[in-house]
This record gives sequence, structure tokens and C-alpha cells, in this order.
Amino acid sequence: MPSAREAAGPSLSELFLGCARISAFAFGGVLPWARYVMVERYRWLTPDEFTDTLALAQLLPGPNIVNMSVAIGARFHGIAGALAAVLGIIGLPVAVVLVLAAFYSGFADVPVVQGALAGMAAAAAGLILGMAGKMAAPILQRRFWPAAPFIALTFVAVALLRLPLWPVLVVLAPLSIAAHWRLR
Repeated sequence: MPSAREAAGPSLSELFLGCARISAFAFGGVLPWARYVMVERYRWLTPDEFTDTLALAQLLPGPNIVNMSVAIGARFHGIAGALAAVLGIIGLPVAVVLVLAAFYSGFADVPVVQGALAGMAAAAAGLILGMAGKMAAPILQRRFWPAAPFIALTFVAVALLRLPLWPVLVVLAPLSIAAHWRLR
């Protein structure tokens, strides 16, 4: 039986349209915009729920935002909600990418196009850093000692040592969970 919060959640059409809006306005990185829409604008999730859902989505194969949309849609409306959210999140981007792919091959070597892509990459990196800060702040405020060492270790392993993410998660995730339980 759904909780009062879940019962008051978005309808199927709200899930579809909300996810479609996320994908329509998220350029260079959908997760920061998804967090804003789902947590701050529509209040479908709390900041902690978003972080927890993202953590799960990152452990599963496939794109994080698609995994998140499945989990969030299913939370509110089961399989129908998962389908509505996924169709909303991927519909427009798939259409746009197909159109752009048809044109890209003819313009890939144009310097203006290369410069635009470099600028978009920098903006995307900034969006990801901003979202990471928004996600880390509440975690560090509530659970600094079990969280901070693992945030730092993950950053060093992936960003500085350039180790593959999957093995880093396989090692650090269980250790992080154990540390959290032990200090709790």
C-alpha cells in the first residue's frame, strides 16, 4: 500500500510531461536539471531520495537518467509509471539525436561546430560539478565521518588515478555501507 506521500505523487501524465520537460531543457548534462525538477520544482523526491535513487541508478547497467526514470515512475505507478517516465525522458532526445546525426557528418570538420562542441563540453562539466556539490552537501552535513573519506577516495581513484568506475564501486560501496552501519 503506497504511503500518503506516494499517493499524492505525480499522475501518469505528470510523470510523462515532467520527464519530457527534463529532457527538453537539459543540455550537456541531464542529471543537474533532473535534480532541480524532481526535487526543487515538483517536489516528487526529497534531496535524500534523489541521491539514493541516483546511487541505485549508477549501480545498474544503462544510462543513469533512464534508470532513475524507471525507478521513480515505478515508485508512483508501477510498470505504467516506469513506462511513462522512460518514454518522457527518452522520446525527444532520441528524435533530436537522429536528426542531428543526419546533419553532423556533413559539418563535423567545420571549426565553428568544433568550437561549439568544446564549449558545450565545458558547460556540461560545470553542471556536473554543481550537482555533485548539491548532492554532497546534505550528506556531509548529516554523516560527515562515514561519508567524507569515501567521497575523497572515490574522487582520487576515478578522477586522479583514472581507475575504472565499476571496480572502484565494487570495492568502496560495501566498505562505505559497512562504515555507515558501524558508526550509526
